[in-house]
Amino acid sequence: MTLPQPKTKIQAELLRWFNKHHRDLPWRKTKDPYAIWVSEIMLQQTQVATVIPYYEKFLKTFPTVRSLAKAHLSRVLKVWEGLGYYSRTRNLHQASGMITNRFNGKIPDTLKDLLTLPGIGRSTAGAILSIAYNREAPILDGNAKRVLSRLFATSGNPIRGETEGLLWQLSESLLPKGRAGLFNQALMDLGAMICTPKDPKCIKCPLCDFCKAHASGEPESFPLKKVRKKIPHIKAVSAVIRKDGKVLLRQRPPKGLLGGLWEFPNWPIDGKKDLMEYLWLKVKSDLGLEVKGKVLLGTFQQTYSHFKLTLSVFQGKYLDGEKAGSWVPLRKLHSLPLSRIHRRISESISYRGIDKKSD
Repeated sequence: MTLPQPKTKIQAELLRWFNKHHRDLPWRKTKDPYAIWVSEIMLQQTQVATVIPYYEKFLKTFPTVRSLAKAHLSRVLKVWEGLGYYSRTRNLHQASGMITNRFNGKIPDTLKDLLTLPGIGRSTAGAILSIAYNREAPILDGNAKRVLSRLFATSGNPIRGETEGLLWQLSESLLPKGRAGLFNQALMDLGAMICTPKDPKCIKCPLCDFCKAHASGEPESFPLKKVRKKIPHIKAVSAVIRKDGKVLLRQRPPKGLLGGLWEFPNWPIDGKKDLMEYLWLKVKSDLGLEVKGKVLLGTFQQTYSHFKLTLSVFQGKYLDGEKAGSWVPLRKLHSLPLSRIHRRISESISYRGIDKKSD
């Protein structure tokens, strides 16, 4: 396609800016496709500052794709714990096995092959191809979408239909031959550092003279903002059941929200109920357990991408019954992968000292 702006000037100015102002990031110090793939998966929906320590720990624990493939999923989830969006972990682990078996441990270097791997879409594949293999493959992550939408003042929804197709064409058409990896990283850095969602620093932008959104006087009007739906507020109750210095945990199914993580037994509340009475009735009916000494441990909150959770947590001592879960010594809770809210519960009971065997 024919660009409506001076292509070579855009390329030159952006690369010149990137050379002076690029972010010093650990995954930019390697050309290892595996390390770059890990970083790109971690950076999906997560800020750079949050990712860095997880990235370094992950690569130290699983330095190669084969070491990741050999590891048990529970161990991989534990190393990932706290980074959120755990489907990324499961996809990464599954893909490592596919790479080991189908591609002899080598990260694919074609778009077609990369797109066969779980968790890799066109933009992530483009980043891997351009940065690790210096292929002329475009990207269109959130930062790139915003920069290109403003640069060319595109109208319409940037995440679907004709507008998204146009942005892909623009991203691909701008790639300088032989420098696609640098250009894509520059595009991402510009969006993260200068062309931010709110209060863009237009005066510092190397592409300011070419930017149609800036010329309009309303750069924040681009891209078109989606209407955010109010997320539901879910209330639930959870049981910390003690037995001889151990607590009862259950593991979530391998697929779905927080798949594979461990948690204290919990149930959603539908309507107004006496929380304690409802919880221990569920413990008896669903777990077949008799419990005594029921007290409130506390109320914990967590906001996920699609809902907000308020969890009222009660503890009690096991008396009798068949368990539906695993008795885990409190001192070993740190070794299991837990979601953030259940990790906070485990820390709370540890601080209270109920790990003693004098129940």
